[in-house]
This record gives sequence, C-alpha cells and structure tokens, in this order.
Amino acid sequence: MKLDKICKFLSGLKMTVLSMIFLILSAVLTFFKISFFVDFAVFTIIISGIPIIYFGLKNLLINKKLTASLLISIAMAAAILTNEIFAAAEVAFIMALGGILEDLTIDKAKKGITKLLNLAPKTARKLNINDNLVTEETALAENIQKGDIIRVLAGEDIPADGVIISGETSVNQAIVTGESIPCDKQKGDIVFSGTTNCYGVIDIEVTKEYKDSTVQKLISLVKEAENKKAPAQRIADRWAGVLIPLAILFAVIIYFVTGEISRAVTILVVFCPCSFVLATPTSIMAAIGNATKKGIIIKDGIGLETVGRCTTFAFDKTGTLTKGELTVSSIEKFSDVSVDDILYLAASSEMKSEHPIGRAVVEYALSKDFRLNETLDFKMFSGKGIYSKLDNKRIYVGNEKFMEENDIELTGEMKKAVNSKRLDGKIALILAVNKEPKGIISLSDTIRENSIKVISELNEKMRLETVLLTGDSKLTAGYFAKKAGINTIYSNLLPKEKANKIEELQKEGKIVCMTGDGVNDAIALKTADVGISMGSFGSDIAIESSDIIITGDDPNKILYLRKLSNATIKTIKTNIIISMTINIISLTLSALGILVPVTGAIVHNIASVLVVLNASFLYDKKIN
Repeated sequence: MKLDKICKFLSGLKMTVLSMIFLILSAVLTFFKISFFVDFAVFTIIISGIPIIYFGLKNLLINKKLTASLLISIAMAAAILTNEIFAAAEVAFIMALGGILEDLTIDKAKKGITKLLNLAPKTARKLNINDNLVTEETALAENIQKGDIIRVLAGEDIPADGVIISGETSVNQAIVTGESIPCDKQKGDIVFSGTTNCYGVIDIEVTKEYKDSTVQKLISLVKEAENKKAPAQRIADRWAGVLIPLAILFAVIIYFVTGEISRAVTILVVFCPCSFVLATPTSIMAAIGNATKKGIIIKDGIGLETVGRCTTFAFDKTGTLTKGELTVSSIEKFSDVSVDDILYLAASSEMKSEHPIGRAVVEYALSKDFRLNETLDFKMFSGKGIYSKLDNKRIYVGNEKFMEENDIELTGEMKKAVNSKRLDGKIALILAVNKEPKGIISLSDTIRENSIKVISELNEKMRLETVLLTGDSKLTAGYFAKKAGINTIYSNLLPKEKANKIEELQKEGKIVCMTGDGVNDAIALKTADVGISMGSFGSDIAIESSDIIITGDDPNKILYLRKLSNATIKTIKTNIIISMTINIISLTLSALGILVPVTGAIVHNIASVLVVLNASFLYDKKIN
C-alpha cells in the first residue's frame, strides 16, 4: 500500500533527523522572537506526526486495536486546535525517536535459513547401471529419488541420506550430531545429507526423498522454532487500551469542571507515554553498547532481558565447553621404546593417512618440531588403523580390533590403560613395532579454560541449574561433564532431540538459556528462551539462530551477560518509576492549571531526558 510506504519513509532515521532540525529551528526562532512566514514546527508535525496519526487510525479502524499512536494523535490534534503547534511537534518527534530506538534494539533479519540452505550440495553424482555398465551424470540434488545410487568423492559433502553400498571412509557429522571426532563408515552404514566425506570414494543408495533429508528437516525445524518466538509487543501499546480511555475521560472531566480547554489539552499532552516508551529501548541500547565493547553482539533486546531471568543454563559440549579440536593428550610407553620414539614412529606412519585422527597425531608431532620420515608399503584399514614400513620396521597403529586381527597381543596393563582412556572419553591409538605393542597415544578434545569457572559460579554462587546437551556418546559426555562440574547430562542427541529436551525443561516451568556453536545446535538455540552462540568458532547458522553472539569464544562472558541483564532490568524499572512519577506530578499540575500545553510538553520532555540520561550510564557501567 502506497500510504504505508510513505509513512515508513517519513518515520525512518533520516526523516526523523530532519524533523528534529525543524523542531530546533522553531525553538530558536521563538526564543529570539524572530517571526517567519511559517512555524518550522509544522514541518516536524508533518514528518513525525503523519505516520503516528496514520498507524493509529489504521490500527483502530482495520485491526480494531487501541494503540499509543492513537492517544498521541488525539493529543497532537487537540494541541493544534488550540494553536499549541510547538507542543504538538515536540510530542510527535519524541514518539518518532522512541520508535526508532526500539526498532534498533531488534534484529529482524532471518539470514540463518539461507545459510542452512547453502550447507547441502546443490548437485549429486548419480550412477546409472545398465548391464554392468556404470555411467555417471550430474543431477540436481533435489531431483535425486529414493533408490538412486550416488557417488561421493573425498572432501565432498554428501547430498542425500542413504546407506553405503561400496567403499570405506570417515564422515564428519558435526552438522548433525556435533561430535568433534569424525565417524568411521563402511558398507551398510547410514550417512546423512550435509555431512562431509573425509577421504576415499563411497557409493550410496539413497533412502530418503530430498524433502525428507536431514538438512531439509533441519531447515523446516529451524523455521518452526523461529515462528514460535513472537515479536515483543511494545510496552506502550500494551497499556494503550487503558491509557487512551483514561486520558480522554480525565481531560473531559477537567474541561467540564473548569471550563478551560487549555487544561484538557495539557492533560492529553502530558498523558502521552513518551518517557514510558523510551524507558526500555534506551536502556537496552546502552547495554548493547556496553556488551559490544566486550566482544558480545546482542541481536535482540528481549534476549538480553531474558538472560537475567533464566533458571537453567544448557550447554553443548564440542566448541562450547570444549575447543572442538582433537589433539594428543598423552603418550604412554609400555616397553623400552621412548615416548619420543613412539610419537616419531606413529606420526611418520600416519603422514599418508587422510583420517582426522591420523592428521591430529601428525600435526602434534610437527608442533613439537619432530622431523618425520616417509614410510613404505602404506595401507589404511577404515575404522581400524594403518600399516606401514619405516626404518626396516613393520609399524602398526590402530585400535584393539586392529591389533587383534594382526595377531598382536596386548598385555593386561595395556588393556587396562585402553579401557581407562575409553572411560575418559578419549581415543586410544596403540603402536606396535614388528607385532610387539610398544605404547599408547591418547587423543581427546580439550576443555576451555574458563568453562569450569563458569559452571561453578552458575551452580554455586547463582544457584542455577546447568545441563549438558550433546550428540557425543554417554562416556565422552560423562567425562567432560564431570570435568566441567555439570551434573545433568543428555547424550547421543540429534538436533531435534536437543530442542525436545529444552521444551521438556520449559514445560517444567524453567526458563532456559542454550549455549552452542554448531549447525546441530540451531534448533535448540531457537527453541530456548534465549540462545547464545560462540561466534568465532561457531557456524553461520548457529550465529543467525541465536539472540546473542560471544565473538571471543569465552564462556566467562555468559556470567557477564547475566549480570548485565540484571543491571539492565534494574535500569528499566528505575526509568519507568521516573516516568510514572513525573507524569503523575504533571497531570496534577495540569489539572490545577499551573501547566499549559507548552510548559506541559517541556516538563513532559524533562522526564524523557532523565530517562535517556539514566539509561546512558549503562553504556560505561562496569559489570563485575
């Protein structure tokens, strides 16, 4: 509708600034008693007043709703009819400014769905098999049907859900499960769309239509969770149904009692909820500025307010409580071979490996300035280990099953050590030389330095509940939860199951804050009362799905956010008290005839200034 576009243009930032300039010109000319052919305040009324009048009448006539805009429109009309042009202009500008400040506190962009759509490959390598003749064609992923055979090369993303019918590999499933360690896959194993084939070539029989694939389900679930979060209704509008009839009734009563139209107009002017409207957005704007200086991006003022009311803080593990990086945590020797020799032999043997675990061993050795040598006769066995020849020695690096298949017998002490590593959620790589076991290299994710401190303060000082929601195994989840100090653990969760757990907590009356980093956390972040993402490590979809982004990956900032939220809520309440107190005093003085429309608008404006000033202190407030 053309009128809608015109009014939105007039209520934009540039036109509101122009409106302010005209208002200042009017005030200056009036102060110096300089006459002009027109009062510049008229232009302020046209620019800032017309949108208020239009939307007020539109809500009344079409939506059958009483809004703050209608009350302001009545006050402006009354002021204009009594030739109080400056008072009408002042009220119009203050309300326009309040609307802009409130809009700036809410990020309405929904780019997360677009980011998620880009995760799934647009094309697939479809295999056509006729009389044992295999041909390959490129097809659109959305046209791939259940039963089709597709081929995925090393490093490519898997375009459809299915079952491997040929080949072996490791698949990075972080998008779905959040696991930091890629999962070994072989013939007969299920794979998901959007996950990444780490090495080798695999052929997959598609088991789900495109619309039912894992990534497409993630998209629809994020949309569904997004829609569950209705935009906040403006405070002034919530009170409009009471304020408008009350203001008009009070003004009419005063008019009939005193017979003075000026008093009635003044009451309508001071009744306008300008400072009341400014109380919340100005406080939130200042708090957002404070947070930005700390490397925290707050996209939604409602999210900031909610953090202070949360009773339960839920955390993802990988990339949130931990760094999300697989690294060597320990090396143990069980023979006369030194620890350095164990690392040298294992890392040299893994140099030709494409497996993430092998790469982690190599990177660790290189970081320690080890000089690695080329191996001969390299062979890789998916999900088990590798074999190579180095310095005339036969080197075996892998798990217990690999050792068993190669007739390498572990000592009781080594078996005990391997089991201990597994219970700690670690990966144990066994090194054997010439079929004699020599040592164990342990790998694991590493917990962030501040995670333990944050959980401790949330649990003990703030008396809040902490929960771990992860796609990792029960053993791995239990190890890291114990280390961090979290007692409630939910493991082996898919994205929707994380969201379901949050909904269960909400049904128990708990207000939930979810902190995550990956695509698999997107639905949970949207479902929670407030979502916090770890920005610099996290995925784009997690960032877009959250209300707050911690750009420095520092969990300690969650405590800062909680305290900032409480300080913001306190400031908002103080602002509302200031606003209501001055309004009550103004109404009394207006009824007594002490205030006239212009002085009423000025006193009314003082309340707005005090509210903005009090809110501004939040910007530089030190949050300990």
